[in-house]
Amino acid sequence: MTEAVLRKTEAAPAASVDWAQDGDGYAMFAAALLRRGKVREMDLARARRLSAQADDMRLPALLVKLGVVSERDVAETLAEASGLPLVGPADYPDVSPLPEGVAARFLKDRHAVGVAAREDGFVVAVEDPFDAELIHALGLAFGQPVHPVVGLASEIDRALEQQIGSGRSVMGQIVENLGGDEDADEADVEHLKDLASEAPVIRMVNLIMQRAVESRASDIHVEPFEQQLKVRFRIDGVLRDVEAPPVRSTAAVISRIKIMAKLNIAERRLPQDGRIKLQVQGKELDLRVSTVPTMYGESVVIRLLHKESITFDFGTLGFEGAVLRRFLEILELPHGIILITGPTGSGKSTTLYTALHKINTPSRKIITVEDPVEYQLEGVNQIQVKPQIGLSFASALRSIMRQDPDVIMIGEMRDLETARIAVQSALTGHMVLSTLHTNDAAGGVTRLMDMGLEDYLITSTVNGILGQRLVRRLCQHCREPYPALEEVAEEMGLRRFQRDGEVVLYRPVGCEHCGGTGFRGRLAILEFLVMSDEVRRLVMSHAQARQIEEVALREGMHTMYEDGIRKALMGLTTVEEVLRVTSDS
Repeated sequence: MTEAVLRKTEAAPAASVDWAQDGDGYAMFAAALLRRGKVREMDLARARRLSAQADDMRLPALLVKLGVVSERDVAETLAEASGLPLVGPADYPDVSPLPEGVAARFLKDRHAVGVAAREDGFVVAVEDPFDAELIHALGLAFGQPVHPVVGLASEIDRALEQQIGSGRSVMGQIVENLGGDEDADEADVEHLKDLASEAPVIRMVNLIMQRAVESRASDIHVEPFEQQLKVRFRIDGVLRDVEAPPVRSTAAVISRIKIMAKLNIAERRLPQDGRIKLQVQGKELDLRVSTVPTMYGESVVIRLLHKESITFDFGTLGFEGAVLRRFLEILELPHGIILITGPTGSGKSTTLYTALHKINTPSRKIITVEDPVEYQLEGVNQIQVKPQIGLSFASALRSIMRQDPDVIMIGEMRDLETARIAVQSALTGHMVLSTLHTNDAAGGVTRLMDMGLEDYLITSTVNGILGQRLVRRLCQHCREPYPALEEVAEEMGLRRFQRDGEVVLYRPVGCEHCGGTGFRGRLAILEFLVMSDEVRRLVMSHAQARQIEEVALREGMHTMYEDGIRKALMGLTTVEEVLRVTSDS
């Protein structure tokens, strides 16, 4: 047990039965939920009625089970209402500090786990600090005072599994009830449907999705191999292995996901795409599902789109200072093209949506053509491309020109035909926003010329090109400053951004707020190339991207590397993250 955890648990008072039975406890909890805007009164009233009818289900657990409030919101509100500290995964020891005498099954059923042993009793993390019966029973069993702290039920259960050394995780317990039909004929569609409808399979898939939400994952990768079924989460842009179902459940798990996404489970030779609408822990999710055939089955990737948690705010994304000012100036122009460049997964779509949200006013008609439509924007006409019926980017664009739009957003400029229609739209008085796959802003110009677009059309229509990458954001609760070596500061050019004094950088540490990774969320590092007269002259002479970039730098553009280093010096990210996603040195 670390000193930091002991200091945290010193705030936990010894619980008496009177304190735990405080009749106002759940009333304070409910009031705090309403005050924090985590629940609607009608949902709370429904949960109260159900709780009164179910003797074995208390209000906090029932709210989570109903999907009205997330598990974390319930835990944070219980901590606030009870005045007790909230503990996280980093606070749980690997070995139980509790004495013998309490059955592991009792602790599992009541979601309680030992955190620390103190001179004046034991610190125990509980899901519900107002559970008087639990606290009274633990006090009698230990013969010493109990100091309750609040924890998330899922985290308590995982810590308890580790402590009791059972070696059986929640996934393992589900697998015990899974049929062992390893020689099943996967060509039998009806049999696959039966497998996918079994309760253990449904629970396994639901558990994977729930854990992905708890981990703040953006993608779930389900990958079948000869000897294992691998599951990985992409968290803050980095893939991590997580506990996976056994290989014998591969066909059932993948079929279950395909049924949820309304895909054809009999078709395993061709890629398929689908969507799932789901509510997990009170959060409404839109899941994009993609399957492709591999040697040992279908590889499935699920993109999690959090409808409620997405915020279309430039400051949150990483826009600031001159970049934000110049981008907004170009965005307010009546016509022309703005391009967002970067590789897959660099946040281009989010930047486009944020730009549309910014200029979405009653006086503007906005139409988008996307593949797929990721987020639905109120007041914006969004078109989903469907190539199988002939609705391509180009055909959709030709049609929407008769819809009298002011602003057109094209999900991606994929070919010359689409680019030409975008240029014609800009020439006829429309604002066009789109994306390109290039390494930097200057490369966007040469990419358009490589596609076959004439130089005079580029200079006449393109107003600005934004290049961006995503870096992991340092957790502001546990980041640690350290002085940079002078050699490092010299090699990386840090003195360009801080002339005098000691150069201070930051590194990740890890705490309960970031799940022990040291990072929480991501932000963009940016460069914005404005199409000035000098840049237009270079485009007309078919100059190289490097020459265009040099002129843009003289005119005030900062590269993505420079923007990243500034943010590293501000403690928003690390220099290692900046180097990971940029090519500068």
